[in-house]
Amino acid sequence: MAFRKKIRSLLPGSRQRSSQEDEDISQHLEPIYKYKEEEREFPNDPSADAEVITTIEDLYFQDDSFDSSLYELKKLSEVLDLDKVDEDRDRLRRQLQSVSKKFSELVLENHSAYVKELQRVMELQKSLQTANVICSNGRRQLSEAKKGFTVASLGILANHRKRLQLLSLMKSLHTIKTLQRTDIRLREMMEEEDYPGAIQLCLECQKAASTFKHFTCISELNSKLQDTLEMIEEQLDHALSKTCSSFDTRHYNKVQTAYRLLGKTQTAMDQLHMHFTSAIHNTAFTMVLGYVELGSANGGLNYQKMPYRDMCGHVTVEMYIPCLVDLCKALWEVMKSYHKTMEWHEHYDTQANVTSEIEGGGSSNLEANLNKRYIKKKLEHGLTRIWQDVQQKVKTYLLGTDLAYFKFDDFINVLNLVNRLMEVGEEFCGSKSEGLQDSIRQQCANYFKNYHRARMDELRMFLENEAWELCPVRASFTILNLQEFKFLRKSAHNVMKEEDSSNSPKHQQNETAYFVKYVTSGNPFEIQIEEDEGEDLIATAGGDSDTEEHLQQCDSVDIDSDDSDVPDELKQDYVDELTGEQPLRRNSSLKSRKRIDKPYTKTPPPIVTNTTLNVLRFFGKYMQMMKVLKSIAFDVTISMSQLFDYYLFAVYTFFANDTIDDSSRVLGSRFRTTLKRIHDNLIEQSPLPGQQITNTSEEKKIKFPYPHLSPVVEMTDLNRLFGLSERMVATESLLFLAQQFQSLQPYLESMIPASKKPFLQQFYSQTVGVASELRTPVYRSVATKAIDFEDMIQMMTNVKWDIKDIMSQHSGYVDWILQELQIFDLRVQEIARKVPLPRPVYYILWEHVIKLCNWTFVEGFSTAKKCSNEGRALMQLDFQQFLMKLEILTDIRPIPDREYVETYIKAFYLTEDDMEQWIRDHREYSTKQLTNLVTSAVSSLFQKKSRQKLVQVIEEIDKLRR
Repeated sequence: MAFRKKIRSLLPGSRQRSSQEDEDISQHLEPIYKYKEEEREFPNDPSADAEVITTIEDLYFQDDSFDSSLYELKKLSEVLDLDKVDEDRDRLRRQLQSVSKKFSELVLENHSAYVKELQRVMELQKSLQTANVICSNGRRQLSEAKKGFTVASLGILANHRKRLQLLSLMKSLHTIKTLQRTDIRLREMMEEEDYPGAIQLCLECQKAASTFKHFTCISELNSKLQDTLEMIEEQLDHALSKTCSSFDTRHYNKVQTAYRLLGKTQTAMDQLHMHFTSAIHNTAFTMVLGYVELGSANGGLNYQKMPYRDMCGHVTVEMYIPCLVDLCKALWEVMKSYHKTMEWHEHYDTQANVTSEIEGGGSSNLEANLNKRYIKKKLEHGLTRIWQDVQQKVKTYLLGTDLAYFKFDDFINVLNLVNRLMEVGEEFCGSKSEGLQDSIRQQCANYFKNYHRARMDELRMFLENEAWELCPVRASFTILNLQEFKFLRKSAHNVMKEEDSSNSPKHQQNETAYFVKYVTSGNPFEIQIEEDEGEDLIATAGGDSDTEEHLQQCDSVDIDSDDSDVPDELKQDYVDELTGEQPLRRNSSLKSRKRIDKPYTKTPPPIVTNTTLNVLRFFGKYMQMMKVLKSIAFDVTISMSQLFDYYLFAVYTFFANDTIDDSSRVLGSRFRTTLKRIHDNLIEQSPLPGQQITNTSEEKKIKFPYPHLSPVVEMTDLNRLFGLSERMVATESLLFLAQQFQSLQPYLESMIPASKKPFLQQFYSQTVGVASELRTPVYRSVATKAIDFEDMIQMMTNVKWDIKDIMSQHSGYVDWILQELQIFDLRVQEIARKVPLPRPVYYILWEHVIKLCNWTFVEGFSTAKKCSNEGRALMQLDFQQFLMKLEILTDIRPIPDREYVETYIKAFYLTEDDMEQWIRDHREYSTKQLTNLVTSAVSSLFQKKSRQKLVQVIEEIDKLRR
């Protein structure tokens, strides 16, 4: 009705008409206005058409059921406006024209495709008609064939089906028969150790049995196969345990393949570690049990039921090292098997990764990766566990026996074995083997403590029984020639070898890679009996050029027939100018004096004694112990220093103690400090009668008795210069020992901790470095006793120094002292024919003798009660004559303390004013010498007050000295 009202509103006079008339009008309504066709036609403008199309509302394109007419009519207002309606009509007409035109263009554009598609539809219709005919014919023919079948043909088909069923049954019966006989084949395969084949066959049989489980006989067979599979797993576990002691790649490959078929690779790895633990325990127990039963004298004990710890205490000393060697060998085989197991899994994992990449991913690949990670982690964790078990077994064995009373070589063998085992452990899992180190450290400390005490007692025995005779050795002798230092020769050889091969790619590989060196055969604990290289130490006759050269030097005599250079005084007998007496003694050799080459040897062979060689051997043994157990290296170093200290102290005590009255001038401060340190720290003090011993037992252990010289050493014979040869052998052997000890310093520093190196450096600088200072007191003692300087002083006392005439002839005491020096020189030469005389020793001897002669000159001059100017000239003449003849006897230059005498003689010419200053400047003279110079010799020149003043100055100087 609303729509009609809208239409009626457009008609004139519509409001006066009735509703009936409205219905008639609506039925016969015609348009009032008629538009001409040409008036409604719009221009053909493509761009305008495109814009018009864009103005069409989206609702026109959304749904095919959209009623556009109804939509437009609903848009009309309640009161219609004709102009508005006409405008909407034009708009819609224009839109319709643009859409129709656009549609027409699209139809024309796709007309060819439409024609082609229509043609295809026609062809398809024709094909469907043909197919309909064929199907109709086929159905008709099938219907005819169905009617043509007979009962006989159906019977044939039934019989054929029955035949097929019987064949299938016969095949099943054959399979059941085969399953019944599988047990025999499985046993054969187990005997052949074909575990993968046996498991695969058993699994196939179980699968087949599950297929035929509807048969009654199969149920019993299935149970039997399950028992067989369990038996195979037990034998497989037994086969897995065999790999722990003797790894075989093929055997282990079969075992692992079998476990993979069972799907129990992780379980197999757990079982493998249990077997390794059991193998270590069983191997150690069996090995020790065998040696205990072998060396046991009591057959009543049942050692098999004895705990391993207790059983280790029953190993005899004779069986200890062989048992330890075999124990280490057996445990090495277990560790080597574990190492090979890890290598096998690394190689297998590499192959498995390649295979999985070729076959592709999936759940099986994921499971394989999980198994691989589990096995790798398990094996890496098992390294430490296996080594701890091995370490514990060896530690228990070591602690079961007290090693303190073993022989040194046996103890070193034990240390070498343990040290090598620790090296194997470090290579095996990177462990420092703290357990083994703790077990051997205490035993080694106790052993070395007793051993060092025994060696010190042995050294004291050697020193107190040493005759100090030369032990002939080759000129090239060093500590490396001793058998005890063989390991140092090898070390030096290895260092040179490493330097030669430093550019080689294989240089970086560790030489102690035991798992590389002994992976196929051999054992690092095999006791290799090394050939004894021997010690080529002794210098044989004609075999040592330096010794022959020395003997030729000592024996060769250069005879000079022209004795014009020998003064007449030396050719004549000694005549005392003062008394006119006949000579006290006559030296027939002065007239026929021969010039002899100097007795010293420029490069003498080493001067050593048997005691020196023994100390060097001790050093070698100590260093062997230090090498195999670095934890006590510093204690060993201290003990080596004690050996050297005791040797030095003994030589000083034997041969230099008689110069103790002059020690302040003879001994250096460092040497005195060293002697005091040795005496306080090393030498055991004997308590005085009635005095209680205050030293504790611990302090007493580190001290040793005072050494005493052997009574066979003759120290009182003047012709042998009071044991000069013995003194020289003792002193020079000590210096040779110091030299060899010095060569060991780099090796010792490399062995001890860095914090202890200052002690070693201090020992070398304050003890070893000052050993050469011992020459001074030792050879000064000889020089002091070789000539009776008291006789010379007595002769000089008898000389008149207050003469009035200048003398052209020197005093008789000068000839006497020169004659004594000649005798001294001959005695030195005689000793040099037996013992090589080093040049420094020769110079030191003559230096001390000359210094003592010069001191005697001053002491004799100071005894002059009166001295004239002519007497002072005689003093100068005597001393110059002495110097001239002395330069012929010895080649030592310059003459020692020459100025000491000349300055004293010149003091006789000093004036009263210069004497006081001279006394203050020359404090090297004794108080007695200065006093005699002032009170007696020059008393006639000075006033009494001046002499008293000078004496007071001398007394002041003497107080300052004290």
